[in-house]
Amino acid sequence: MTWKNTSRRYGTLSMGLHWLMLLLLIAVYASINLREFFPKGSDLRLAFKAAHFMLGLSVLVLVSLRLYARLSAPRPSIIPVLAPWQQRSSALMHFALYGLMFCMPVLGWLLLSAAGKPIPFWGLELPALMAKNKALAHTIEEIHETLGTAGYFLIAAHAAAGLYHHYFRRDNTLTRM
Repeated sequence: MTWKNTSRRYGTLSMGLHWLMLLLLIAVYASINLREFFPKGSDLRLAFKAAHFMLGLSVLVLVSLRLYARLSAPRPSIIPVLAPWQQRSSALMHFALYGLMFCMPVLGWLLLSAAGKPIPFWGLELPALMAKNKALAHTIEEIHETLGTAGYFLIAAHAAAGLYHHYFRRDNTLTRM
């Protein structure tokens, strides 16, 4: 197996970044949902929230690497070739997923900034992106939560599409990754 993409298959780097992102997204969603099992203000609830913030910002770092890898390397062809409407829907899905993976951490960073809270990142404290503004923090939080919910559907649709290609179209979409 090679590090670089070929015309037939993604390389180890692209595959590793893809599956690492999946694990990271699972951890992001798990950390924010698991906090609900603990009383407000408890150490465990605060730990899950801090983990959510740090993991979310890690998504921003990883999606930047993924975008660089995606734009700087060829993508293996899907065989047999997709119909034009499937190519467009695939491009739209990937655009939405990359948008989600980029926008959600930025919104989280903006949310913490507007709420006047520290922005933890693996032992560092990142600078605020804006001045404290409780009303704006509330608006950003609503957008962040709505997009977070949409993320469940985008990720599920992405996985379902891969399975559809593998089991019904019987093309190489899934085996390339």
